Amino acid sequence: MRPVPERLAEVLRCTGELLLERRRSGRFTFRRDASSVSASVDVEAHQQLVAALSALTPRLPVLSEEDPTARGAERPDEYWLVDPLDGTASFVDGYEGFVTQAALMRKGKAILAGVFAPALAQMFLAERGAGAVRDGARLSVGPRAPQQWTLTDNYPTPRGVAAQLMRDWNLTSYLECGSIGLKICRIADASAHIFVKDVVVRDWDVAAPQLVLEEAGGYVTDAAGHAFEYAGAYEHRGLVACASAAGAERVVDWLRRR
Repeated sequence: MRPVPERLAEVLRCTGELLLERRRSGRFTFRRDASSVSASVDVEAHQQLVAALSALTPRLPVLSEEDPTARGAERPDEYWLVDPLDGTASFVDGYEGFVTQAALMRKGKAILAGVFAPALAQMFLAERGAGAVRDGARLSVGPRAPQQWTLTDNYPTPRGVAAQLMRDWNLTSYLECGSIGLKICRIADASAHIFVKDVVVRDWDVAAPQLVLEEAGGYVTDAAGHAFEYAGAYEHRGLVACASAAGAERVVDWLRRR
């Protein structure tokens, strides 16, 4: 029997409580290099989330960012794809923009997803064909003129491709946000309208928030405009998340020509 969104929400809240407790108490270690941050709490959150999902759906495997050994070349027909702590840098540095997230995958598509931001106490849930909610309120987005867009990224001011998009499109509104998952959800709740990355993103970063955004009426592709294929390798080149398909297509065309 497929789990209901409310049961998934309970699982994510428990993992979120662990994350908050570790940050309040300072009971974690971390390592930072030029491109990433890792923390001991990533593994703790992984262990708790895997145990809870395994109890919820005993026959389904759980594929996690924190367990490379579980990710074989061939994926099961049905499984959980999770990122126990998305936005580790935000967690370590004391910001609010980190989440724990999970997607129930079936034949290459997410059919149930949850993204929980513990420091914000915000829960995003989606079921394929049944819509998306934030804290129980229905989410719905629609197209708007690019000059009205708010772009979101994870720096205090835009950098790299985000800064170039701001300049080339004369965008004036910008939202700083932490994890990839939360940025995509910020488009779903209409806090932002466009998010672009031109570097590698991974399936566990995208699967859960993609379903949230698409069930809210938005659109997600890789940087070349291709649909995310949750099969084979777990990496994709770039990401475009937008409040509308037409907007995403325009951004993909801009990426090709820049």
